[in-house]
This record gives sequence, structure tokens and C-alpha cells, in this order.
Amino acid sequence: MNTIPFPRVSSIVVAVCTCGLSGASAQSTNPSVPFGKLTASPTMVQAGTKPDLTWNITYPLSVKDVVTVSTPPGITPKQDLICDVRMIGAGVTTKNARGTTIYVQTLGQILYNGSSSWSTIFNGFNTDRIVQQQGIVISFTANANQPINFGGYYITNNVSSVTYTSRIGDNVRFQFNGDTPPANLPGYNSPSLAGFVKPYLDASGRIKIGPMDVIVFMELTTANKATLGYDLQDLVMLVTFRNP
Repeated sequence: MNTIPFPRVSSIVVAVCTCGLSGASAQSTNPSVPFGKLTASPTMVQAGTKPDLTWNITYPLSVKDVVTVSTPPGITPKQDLICDVRMIGAGVTTKNARGTTIYVQTLGQILYNGSSSWSTIFNGFNTDRIVQQQGIVISFTANANQPINFGGYYITNNVSSVTYTSRIGDNVRFQFNGDTPPANLPGYNSPSLAGFVKPYLDASGRIKIGPMDVIVFMELTTANKATLGYDLQDLVMLVTFRNP
């Protein structure tokens, strides 16, 4: 969560608890563990003879089986898939004249299916209901071999910040279940870790999401990784894929 310089704000937004779906329950894929069956032919044999045994094992589908991720350009499906994007948190903050921390208007954008125009899928605050409920902001059919790009920026005093996207630079990161978070993301026990990120980390600090999920971390206030504010918590989304 970053605090940007902003000397005067006329209104105060009260911070609320971010609750809703946990990382583990954001989506599910059946089966969640391998399962299978063993058949014998013939089913009855005489002493001293051996039947033919056949194994049939079904393994859970993993998002890595159906998409590739790189920066740039972003997430590229290997086949047509339904893509649901949820808002997890918008963490750009400032302080008003009383010294109270408030959230800043933040915009999330997406570019997909070969489009040349960015679509705004979120325009609001971390206190908005859709963020609190970690609701879906867009659901669409993602075409095979067409990259899905993400970006964002914030607005203060009616002035827009620089827009950072997954098409250039390193301010947008993609992570899978079990991954170690980027080094710039605060540790699980760090007081600077945003509350809306915690449900998506396990006790060891690794990413905890569903097998068909990709979590997106964005840094929107600076491109300088050496600064304290570069913590990749300014906009966080959860992307879930499923078969059409």
C-alpha cells in the first residue's frame, strides 16, 4: 500500500474491513486431487493365472496447462476459455488535511482478444462494495493465443498518474498458487502488507489461490524498485479461468 503526496483533501473516506472470498475459496476445479480406477480382465481367474490390470488416472487441471504467462505481454490462453476477473484491492492512499489516511480513486484496465483499445473494468476506491466483496468486474471468453494485458493508474486533484501495464516494464506481476511472492511485496507478518492481500497468502507467505487462478499485483506510484513505496499492492486482481 503506497501513500502519495497530496496536501489537501476535502472529504474523508472511512477505511473498512476487506472481507469476502478467501484465496482458497475464490474458485474450485473438480477434481481437486487425482482420482482413478483399476480394472482387471478377466475379473475372475483360476489359481496360477494372472489378469491384465488397467489403470485410469485423472489429474486435476492446472491453469499452467491452459495458459502461458510472461511480461510482456501478459496471460495468453492456449485454448478458448472463460475468464473471470475479480477486484481484490486498490491500495493507493494519501492523507487529508487532518492527517487521516484515505484511499485514492484508482482505475484498472484490460486489453484482450486482439483489441487495440483498453477497457476500464474498475474505477473507484478500495472502500467500494465490489472490492469488499471481491466481486467479478468482467467476465468474457478469452480467445486462444490472444494475450490478456492488464494495467492501471490513479487520479488525484483530477490529474491522472502514469499508466503502468503488463505490456511494458515490470510494474505488473502475475503469480500462481504456491509461488513465492515478488521480493517487493511485504512479508506475511509485515505491518505494511495490505489486509486485502493476506487472505491470498498462506502461513509461510506463499501464494494461496485456486488451481485455475492467476493473481495480478500492480505498482502504480513508481517504477523505482529501490523506493519503499514500490510494494506491488496498488491494484490487485484475481483472474480465474474455466472451460466455456
